[in-house]
Amino acid sequence: MTTTLPAGAERRELLLDAATEIVAGGDLDGLSMEAVAVRAGVSRPLVYKHFANKGELLAAVYRREATAFDTEIVAAVQRAEGLEDMLRAMVRAIFRGAGSRGDTFTMLRRAAGRDANVRSEQRTRDRRSVRFFARVAAAEFGLELREARSAMSMLLSGIDAVVAQWRAHRSAAQERFLEDLYVGLVLGGLAKISDDGRAAG
Repeated sequence: MTTTLPAGAERRELLLDAATEIVAGGDLDGLSMEAVAVRAGVSRPLVYKHFANKGELLAAVYRREATAFDTEIVAAVQRAEGLEDMLRAMVRAIFRGAGSRGDTFTMLRRAAGRDANVRSEQRTRDRRSVRFFARVAAAEFGLELREARSAMSMLLSGIDAVVAQWRAHRSAAQERFLEDLYVGLVLGGLAKISDDGRAAG
């Protein structure tokens, strides 16, 4: 059975698709309510009916892209078993998602970063990731959950640097190197905390 979206929701998605295409073309400055209306083949008042201004439109585009990207990463991680495989699955999913979206996601993230709701939603996703990985790390390394949360909060933040390095030098060899380096740093850091804890105990 197929589910049909209400006409309003369909139109909103059409407008978001048009805005995403404009940004994907590398023309963030060219994104306007008028440009979206033309690309979507609708009137400008219809765009304003769904979005109050360009900032709200950008935030909505970013929110949709971020949600889809997050869903891909979560699905990849959930298919993995054990912390190392989960970390590798996360890194690979991030490379795949960033690669398929080109620079669109980065541009949207910067542009939508001024929106308080967008920042709050990202913090919520980040906290969820930290809690998830912290539980796995605590179980595998015999850490207190508080220690594991602190460690994973710091270690997961390093993924931005990994992606920056990947963007600067894209190749299969670089992907493998960065994946191994990142996973090694995370596991090594957790092992050090675990060893220190045992030595102190």
